[in-house]
Amino acid sequence: MDAHQFVKVESNPNIPEFGSGDTVKVNYRVREGDRQRIQGFQGVVIKQRGHGPGANFTVRRVTQNIGIERTFPFYSPLIASLEVIRRGKVRRARLYYLRGRFGRAARIKEKSRFIRGN
Repeated sequence: MDAHQFVKVESNPNIPEFGSGDTVKVNYRVREGDRQRIQGFQGVVIKQRGHGPGANFTVRRVTQNIGIERTFPFYSPLIASLEVIRRGKVRRARLYYLRGRFGRAARIKEKSRFIRGN
């Protein structure tokens, strides 16, 4: 038996559809003492893991030549919003190879959105 069968877990309506390789901006709530504020984290989604209440996704960004990865749960109420900045064209689900690359070598092509005419 899984715990999510006993406790009803609702998905976060602020999270749209996205995939690996997409550049996203995650706005999440940070609690500092008794105050609460919203902090943004923008980067490339390098993996999505799991289904159900244990599902999460990892976002990677490079700041001052240091790679930072942060994992967010899909069902977390602390995620205020998620905005897809650009869709990436990738051929695999786990983009761990980006950890060894920087600069132009770490770029991901953007998915083209062609509209077919009549």
